[in-house]
Amino acid sequence: MNFTSLVEALSAWAVPSFLLIALVFAWFKGSKVFDDFVEGAAEGFSTAVKLMPFLVGMMVAIGLFRDSGAMKYLGIVLQPVLIKFSVPHELLPLALMRPVSGSSALAITAEIMQSTGPDSMLGRMASTMMGSTDTTLFVLTVYFGAVGIKKTRYALAVGLIADLAGILASVYVCNLFFN
Repeated sequence: MNFTSLVEALSAWAVPSFLLIALVFAWFKGSKVFDDFVEGAAEGFSTAVKLMPFLVGMMVAIGLFRDSGAMKYLGIVLQPVLIKFSVPHELLPLALMRPVSGSSALAITAEIMQSTGPDSMLGRMASTMMGSTDTTLFVLTVYFGAVGIKKTRYALAVGLIADLAGILASVYVCNLFFN
């Protein structure tokens, strides 16, 4: 058996093995696994219901920003900065939407892949950017709102700075390795 086959076999059995170990451990501890599962599912459902107003508000804000043409004008204003940091202007919509919405960012990435190809420089940068950044505003709005955190303190600034670092790093690393 070669190394690739071994890794594939381990990968296929990793999650089922983990679940089996967790169930056996819970059984030995005397936990009522099914009852605990049902209780957790009920808590998850009530959390999902609490998230809905925040999720709807965020989706409306994203739609308004995109449909109003504000993204186009922001791109015009940011053009000198993009050139200074060697960021292709085609990545601006992705860089702007990624901190806001994962599904919108994924749609933009798919559009970039379809128009330029996954092995193009833009495709590689978009893929790296998706993996290097997070949906900061979505996380703050939905999750902080769901658990009732009102004072976010530095969370927004730190999250957006981390997203900016991920965006610039993805462009830099792709230029370094693929150019």
